[in-house]
Amino acid sequence: MAQIGIYEKALPKDISWKERFELAKELGFSFIEMSIDETDERLARLDWSNETISQLRDDMFETGVRINSICLSGHRRFPFGSSNRDKQQKAKEMMTKAIQFAHKLSIKVIQIAGYDVYYEEKSMLSREAFIEGLKSSVKTASEYGVILSIEIMDDPFMNSITKFLEIKKQIHSPYLQVYPDLGNLSAWPENNPGVELERGIDCITSIHLKDTYPVTTKSAGQFRDVPFGQGCVDFLGLLKNLKRLEYDGTFLIEMWSEKSPDFKKEIETAKEYLYPKLKEAGYDVVA
Repeated sequence: MAQIGIYEKALPKDISWKERFELAKELGFSFIEMSIDETDERLARLDWSNETISQLRDDMFETGVRINSICLSGHRRFPFGSSNRDKQQKAKEMMTKAIQFAHKLSIKVIQIAGYDVYYEEKSMLSREAFIEGLKSSVKTASEYGVILSIEIMDDPFMNSITKFLEIKKQIHSPYLQVYPDLGNLSAWPENNPGVELERGIDCITSIHLKDTYPVTTKSAGQFRDVPFGQGCVDFLGLLKNLKRLEYDGTFLIEMWSEKSPDFKKEIETAKEYLYPKLKEAGYDVVA
């Protein structure tokens, strides 16, 4: 049975975690991917008390829905590759807190954004600082048994599995892996998404299911809020590719419908599009 989860930002924002788990269960999902983004509100989760974390664990056990992974996009604001030493230090502190947070909640995977910098100009120094920060973080993660999985991004720095593997060669650890986003992987014209998945299959921890509009000479592309089936992703072809490669990891539907009054309808529409393709590719799913 394919384990399929939903992104936290697809569900309403101002509800309790128990309500969020119950909603995910009602919608037929096995797990939620938690967001710790660059907002103060979500970054504050890294400083939750043990009592709050214990309640969250209880809610997971009671509902039978888990947090399987964390999307740690807070490094957009505080990147490893920043020219500002204070931001570099903040990035490392955030990473250590996130690893400890995941360990307490038995969360197996922390998804890291594959940016050296986001709001700053890229350089050789930003790349070196990113690799140094990542290397230090992988060492810490290995001490806790938590996997750091780099997402293939909407940014040229890490827009292919091939580029991830260049970094992987320099950091030898089973605790550094890759988290492909089929949308991001497909949007870049230089990528052959099927070949990219074949190259990285031994390192893939999970798959994001998301559609995108492609990057072209006339367009910067669109990497979020693209209705499923209207973008450039060949979902059936890539899912068959993954099945042939014997990928049996988790799938995560990535959506941003947390402010929508019709979020349930939007999620069901996504399932109606994706689930038949998963089944046709050979994955056993329950609608």
